[in-house]
Amino acid sequence: MATIPLTRRGFEKLKEELHQLKTVERHAVIQAIAEARAQGDLSENAEYEAAKDKQGFIEGRILELEGKLAACQVIDPAELDAGGRIVFGATVDLEEEASGAQVTYQIVGDDEADLKLGLISISSPIARALIGKESGDVADVQAPGGVKSYEVVDVRYI
Repeated sequence: MATIPLTRRGFEKLKEELHQLKTVERHAVIQAIAEARAQGDLSENAEYEAAKDKQGFIEGRILELEGKLAACQVIDPAELDAGGRIVFGATVDLEEEASGAQVTYQIVGDDEADLKLGLISISSPIARALIGKESGDVADVQAPGGVKSYEVVDVRYI
């Protein structure tokens, strides 16, 4: 399995989810299965089927999270010395050349991306176009509506 880059925040978020699944969700679904079994005939028991499905989802997610945490590389942007270049973890201020609109994004791992919070995935088209650029450079991004050009205003490692 390839190394999965995560920020410290993303790593902690995945660890918390794993802990929640193992200590709370897993026990709750086991209890739900036991209660459904106590109702008798399992062949026509919708609660039993739903609980078994939920148990499968929880166990699958636990395995997925354990794999990601085992294969991750935690990167702290504050400790980076990239010489002003955009790298994983960098916070970037951009200005769209056509409209003049300004946006700020932080480049993060796939599992921690949230556009509403300004967190974009390292595998997104905009992040791929930005990697390696510096302040003053222009990045052309292939968007669904066509190519958009962004000028890099500032690069920070916070």
